[in-house]
Amino acid sequence: MTIFYFTATGNSLAVAKRIGGTLIPIPQIVDSGNLHYKDDVIGVVFPVYWATAPDMVFKFIEKARFESEYLFLLATSGGMPGASLHAVQRLAKQNGYKFHYLNDIVMIDNTMSMASIESQVSKLSAETFEAKIALIQKDIAEREKNSDKKANVFSSVFTFVVSKIPNYEKWPQKFSLDSNCKRCKTCVKVCPAGNIEVNDKVNFSKRCTGCLACFHNCPEKAIHFKWERSAARWRHPEVTLKEIIEANNQTG
Repeated sequence: MTIFYFTATGNSLAVAKRIGGTLIPIPQIVDSGNLHYKDDVIGVVFPVYWATAPDMVFKFIEKARFESEYLFLLATSGGMPGASLHAVQRLAKQNGYKFHYLNDIVMIDNTMSMASIESQVSKLSAETFEAKIALIQKDIAEREKNSDKKANVFSSVFTFVVSKIPNYEKWPQKFSLDSNCKRCKTCVKVCPAGNIEVNDKVNFSKRCTGCLACFHNCPEKAIHFKWERSAARWRHPEVTLKEIIEANNQTG
């Protein structure tokens, strides 16, 4: 089994690790020339940003070609996945293949725009998460199929409206730094879009993908975001900073 994943704060990577197999980070391969993969089971795990998938995931789905008897698609979200899975499925079908199984998992929302990290952690049930992972593992092992299930009208409208909000080109204006910044370049290494440069100061470009990996993984919590609701930061406890860097680093 091969799983392709996109992660910023470890949620999707934690899920991919639980499912198992060979894990391949999308940011490290999406711009390569050959995206033809063959395995008995192939999966894609991605986080939901503003009710849809990250642009880099769509780019990967458009370019990739899979040879597999069974394809699955998993989304991690803060509880409102919208029609994100169906949007990715629609693009896959346009490119000649489809996922046989789709599912989503509620985890911590890293956008900080809806609720603080502390309140989410206090409400998230480890028991519920473990039960959902066990169900997904069972479904994949038994080659469960649900690809004919359609997105409901509310989810489709929700994704259509909410996904228009971010305007990532303007996100550099939403970041600021405090005096704790040591210019350690961790933010550069965790950015999957190669969007950050550190010289005499930290510069955010317009290639932001909205993942907030820089914000949550800064060792000094020196990066601030316009919509942050608390001083807390999030990285999934089953994922290390080293793993985030290995998945996303674009500096070579």
